[in-house]
Amino acid sequence: MKEGAKSAFWGISLTLILSLASLYIATIPQVAQYHISALIIGILLGIVFSPLYASTRAQCEFGINFSAKRLLRLGIVLYGLRVSVDGLMSVGLHGVLISVLVVVGILVLGVFVGVKILKMDKELALLISSGSAICGAAAVLAVESAIKSAPHKSIIALACVVLFGLVGMFAYPLVHSLSDLGLSESQWGMYIGASLHEVANVVGAGSALSDEGSAVAVIIKMIRVLLLIPVLLLIPLFFSSTDAGKSRKLHIPYFAFGFLAMVVLNSVISLPAQVVEFFNTLCVLCLSMAMSALGLQIDFKKFANFGAQAFVLALILFVALIIGGYVLVRVIA
Repeated sequence: MKEGAKSAFWGISLTLILSLASLYIATIPQVAQYHISALIIGILLGIVFSPLYASTRAQCEFGINFSAKRLLRLGIVLYGLRVSVDGLMSVGLHGVLISVLVVVGILVLGVFVGVKILKMDKELALLISSGSAICGAAAVLAVESAIKSAPHKSIIALACVVLFGLVGMFAYPLVHSLSDLGLSESQWGMYIGASLHEVANVVGAGSALSDEGSAVAVIIKMIRVLLLIPVLLLIPLFFSSTDAGKSRKLHIPYFAFGFLAMVVLNSVISLPAQVVEFFNTLCVLCLSMAMSALGLQIDFKKFANFGAQAFVLALILFVALIIGGYVLVRVIA
């Protein structure tokens, strides 16, 4: 077997094993009750086994990079099968407007505060902002693939987004049990869907609501997921500007069109439940393999250098989501 083929085999095998382990761990009742996704477990397992990768880099680097990039894009494309236009429009134009304002507002605020005030790296600020504004880990991975950022930046962004997403997932049901804050169940659904990071966070927090409120929460979240398409198409233009007198190559994220194609397909064709379930499983498998690959590539020195600023930015955006989401729901819905 040629060296390149060996590297591909061992690298892909390693991420596959970690991914399958993360999928299994996510189904354990004690873990499943906290709605911790296989993607998050995948990156944690990758970090745990990163010393193994560091000592065998030459034997599996090609396969690790393949999982982190190619399988990531395939997973993002398949993610589109979770969204349909009919489902999104069921919350009305006010639901769409709230979602758009949240995504645009958090992206603009995050990049401005991160770059201008905290003096952060532009790529890292954008990754954290995208994860907070759109759909958590999936958005971070998609944007990372579009701007070709270094793996350690994605890991830092993922850590921040996951942390505050989990905090929100547990905090919202607690607040809901203490006070309705002047919101109906449907409005609570909009609030949760508009202001939590991950789809899993929304499902977890939404389970504390009525069936109607829970459904609205997921739909609002899916609108934010759909907005990943225009964001991915606009981001390369933002990064094609010159930096320090050097022009930067424009990367067109073609996988965004694949994501859109899956949304259209799911909207115009009623796919059998078994087919949808198969592709959803394949989607999670690809994304968890990509997350495992990112975890394996972690650089703790770089993580320590950027971690504090990233945490502060993620905290600011989390507070903005809590306050801004509530105000938008009260005013618009």
